Amino acid sequence: MYDLIIRRARLADDTLTDVAIADGKIAAVGQLSAEMSAKRQWDLAGNYRLSAGWIDAHVHCYPSSPIYHDEPDRVGIHSGVTSVVDAGSTGSDDIDEFYTLTRNTKTNVFAFLNISRIGLLRQNELADLSDINKQGVKSAIERHSGFVIGIKARMSSSVVGPNGIKPLVLAKEIQQENQQLPLMVHVGNNPPDLDEIADFLTRGDIITHCYNGKPNRILTPAGTLRESVQRALKRGVLLDVGHGTASFSFEVARQAIALGVLPHTISSDIYCRNRISGPVHSLATVMSKFFTLGMTLPQVINCVTENAASALRLPSKGQLKPGFDADLTLFEVRQGPQVFADSEGQSATGEQLLVPLAAVVAGEVLLTDEGKADHVFDL
Repeated sequence: MYDLIIRRARLADDTLTDVAIADGKIAAVGQLSAEMSAKRQWDLAGNYRLSAGWIDAHVHCYPSSPIYHDEPDRVGIHSGVTSVVDAGSTGSDDIDEFYTLTRNTKTNVFAFLNISRIGLLRQNELADLSDINKQGVKSAIERHSGFVIGIKARMSSSVVGPNGIKPLVLAKEIQQENQQLPLMVHVGNNPPDLDEIADFLTRGDIITHCYNGKPNRILTPAGTLRESVQRALKRGVLLDVGHGTASFSFEVARQAIALGVLPHTISSDIYCRNRISGPVHSLATVMSKFFTLGMTLPQVINCVTENAASALRLPSKGQLKPGFDADLTLFEVRQGPQVFADSEGQSATGEQLLVPLAAVVAGEVLLTDEGKADHVFDL
């Protein structure tokens, strides 16, 4: 007997499917026999959407961070997100405390380790190169294999101070010495210049804040894609949204997507302040903004499921297939005028809003506030 069967769920491409879950894994997908039994069954009657569990590849959810902090479950399962990746809030000094804290969360929490041992203790964590301790990073990665899934380097002037590109050089050396773990690079105000950063990156590296509206953006003043970014994309470098408080421009995203430069992953860069006061609010809100930019529902969902799992090297997540983790997101697409804000004080009006109703993590059903209000999900 299965633990749960979800019947007639509507996928992003509008097809209907059934999903059976057993022992925390997806056991079967497709048009399942009515004779199949389970401890619990939901018939969504084609009225609700289902996807693999949403993965937010860039959050800040270390509660003890003095700068950017939040609660993992608040930005995770309470928002329909089954897995979150904290992008550099902690370094080797405080990764142990963060790991211990996340053992008590319902959300799957992973970390990109800041190459600075102090993490985000202060804004300029890479201004003192003595804070980049290669052995400390290596030891932290070894202690927390499976939790630390990559490394993070914030390459903007306010962070690196007079050091320019040097922290990125060290980050690449650390990467090479640690199983070529994914490297996420924050781009913001220069120096260092984006051209210098992009030319240093290799296959699988991630540029986050890819649609920021700062002078160090991916577009030239003429609105074309920088040649350095073109070269990086050809080498297999990935683009991540990382919306955040100051790092997403509708204008830049619109121009880039019109050029065919789509994000590989859509992430929020959420923490308590931009969750409560905006312009982020939630991963679902950030995802919804991309409908106004011409992306389809399947494209948007792919950016937080299969693409995210691939970029983060989480092989058991991101797909609705037998054998994968039973991490699912149940949601609906509400129609009607919606006004969205970017990080530049600009707005865009859309007609669709993604509303998560439940996160299913390893087969456990966790309703959002919206899901609790919807009686079809009564337990």
